[in-house]
Amino acid sequence: MTDDRRRLITESWLAAWDTGDVDALDRLLARDYRRRTSSDEEGLDRDAFKATILTTRAAFPDLTTTIEDLVLDGDKAAVRWQSTGTHTHSFLGVPATRRTVQVSGATFASFGPDGLVHEERVTWDPRGLLTALGVITVGQDA
Repeated sequence: MTDDRRRLITESWLAAWDTGDVDALDRLLARDYRRRTSSDEEGLDRDAFKATILTTRAAFPDLTTTIEDLVLDGDKAAVRWQSTGTHTHSFLGVPATRRTVQVSGATFASFGPDGLVHEERVTWDPRGLLTALGVITVGQDA
C-alpha cells in the first residue's frame, strides 16, 4: 500500500505540475478535495486547484517540480518540493520578466478511507516568488 501510494502521489503530481496533465490528479484527489494555505482557509476545490496549475504553467511553461522528500504515515503524507521555471508570460498581473525562478514548500495531505486525498495544507513563501521576479525587494512590504 505504501509503495502504491508513493507511486500515485509522485506520478499524479509530476504529470500535473510538469506537463499540465491536471486530469491525472483525479486518481489522487477526492471530489470533495480542499487545498488550503495559511492565507486561504476556505481553500481551493479540485477544479480550482487544477485551474491554478494551468495558470501557473501558462506563465512558466518550462516549469519542473522536484519532490525532495515524501514521507507517508498511515493516512497522512508530507511532501517537500521545489519548482523551477522561467517567467515567460504574465502571471497574476505581473508581466513576463524572463527570469528563471525557484520556489519551494511543503504539502501535508490527509487521505480518506477511499484512498484519496481529501485535504491538503500547503506552505510556501509567495514573497520569495515575488522577490525572485523582481516585484518586491527583501525588506519591502508586498
